[in-house]
Amino acid sequence: MLVLMSHHHTPEDLDGVVQRIESLGYSAHVLPGQHSTAIGVTGNQTCEHAEDLQQLPGVDSVMRVSQPYKLAGRQFHREDMTFSVGSATFGPGHFTVMAGPCAVESEAQTLRIAQIVKDAGAHMLRGGAYKPRSSPYSFQGMGLEGLKILAKARAETGLPVVTEAVDPVSLEQVYEYADIIQIGTRNMQNFELLKLVAQLDKPVLLKRGFSATIEEWLLAAEYLMQGPNQRIILCERGLRHYDPTTRNLVDLVAVPTVRELSPLPVAVDPSHGTGRKSLIVPVARAALAIGAQSIIVDVHDRPKEALCDGPQALSPQEFSAMMDSLRVLSKAMDIQFD
Repeated sequence: MLVLMSHHHTPEDLDGVVQRIESLGYSAHVLPGQHSTAIGVTGNQTCEHAEDLQQLPGVDSVMRVSQPYKLAGRQFHREDMTFSVGSATFGPGHFTVMAGPCAVESEAQTLRIAQIVKDAGAHMLRGGAYKPRSSPYSFQGMGLEGLKILAKARAETGLPVVTEAVDPVSLEQVYEYADIIQIGTRNMQNFELLKLVAQLDKPVLLKRGFSATIEEWLLAAEYLMQGPNQRIILCERGLRHYDPTTRNLVDLVAVPTVRELSPLPVAVDPSHGTGRKSLIVPVARAALAIGAQSIIVDVHDRPKEALCDGPQALSPQEFSAMMDSLRVLSKAMDIQFD
């Protein structure tokens, strides 16, 4: 249910409604808006107490919410969500670029690439300290040492850091060292991990599972929004498909679709989404043009030496050229880029 307060409600009225909702065994989520205040009600399967709530002082109306995802849906949050992470802003009217190596391989490599993407205009540094891989023989990341390297890169460049947590132990470490906690495609439906992340006060980048529907993706976001943190970025990173020409199938139609259904910022990962360096730039441009508010891109200055996904990483020159083209496009669309 969604309880809409009248324009003239008092703080006492609001407190009274919240207390009544909680006395019924439900959870109340106060949603201040530009013109009015609403209270989202979760935990109820029916609207059996709607008439009771309708009679409380300060209540204008009570609405049924039909979507299975409540907090992540438009019915609870009419207006797009906007939040900042350092100097980077996620939300309408902004386009944020997260860039860096797929994996932290050494201090020298990470600091070098961090400065490269910083000089080209990236807003955030990406890099994997923990790398869940399909093969047990593939490079699994540097773990805690990698996180410390990312923190040093942030100190030297000023770029906030986004990196992945894969389990409860790594989550504690990522929380300490990173600015955004990434939940990868393999963990999108790791609900116990999502419950732990929901209790933390840092933004989350939630990658879509490689075979997840949009509803399943938004329900994963719903898990994250059960706690105090509402700063979630939804990241489209490509779906598993039958054609081996590309690594995955980037579902660009998901971008405007999700923006219709949810107020959360939407990002696209053209690197993992395509697995082909030649396709990263056109997909990045298309993401901006179709309404994505961010991209996350692999960059490596020595791709032949890369321990993870070197063939899909842009060179420094290619990344700089892409950034220039995105500036031109964002200006034409009246979107803030720099």
